[in-house]
Amino acid sequence: MTLFLKHTLGTHRVAGHELAAPPEIAQGLANRKVLIVDDDVRNVFALTGALEQCGMTVLNAESGKEGVEILKSEPDVELVLMDIMMPELDGYDTIRIIRGYQQFRTLPIIALTAKAMKGDREKCLEAGASDYIAKPVNVEQLTSLLRVWLNQ
Repeated sequence: MTLFLKHTLGTHRVAGHELAAPPEIAQGLANRKVLIVDDDVRNVFALTGALEQCGMTVLNAESGKEGVEILKSEPDVELVLMDIMMPELDGYDTIRIIRGYQQFRTLPIIALTAKAMKGDREKCLEAGASDYIAKPVNVEQLTSLLRVWLNQ
């Protein structure tokens, strides 16, 4: 997965040094703060690596409950990437809880799900997600979505 992300972002080794993401991918994302809520450490690792290469500050939570707590303690988070399929508190319910707080009603939340079935997008939007992207995540599509939601 890491190789896929490095290839997608255009990173490659030259004389033993890894080059960063091309400026066109990172444009408009540097110094922005995002929270990833996902119980799968592989997804968190891959997404964090890709977003950090774009100059973003990345926080992560392993559960919906932890995600809500981080948002309360880190009010400068500008966007949330929310996994839908999590134990205990799934992404749908976590989004609903987040939207229940006045200060988070307009916070961009992008739902991430491996279930790319008909009706999933609508279900995510009904729960309060701002947008939706299917796994496996295409990094160029994700960074494009991030730019749209962070630069409104």
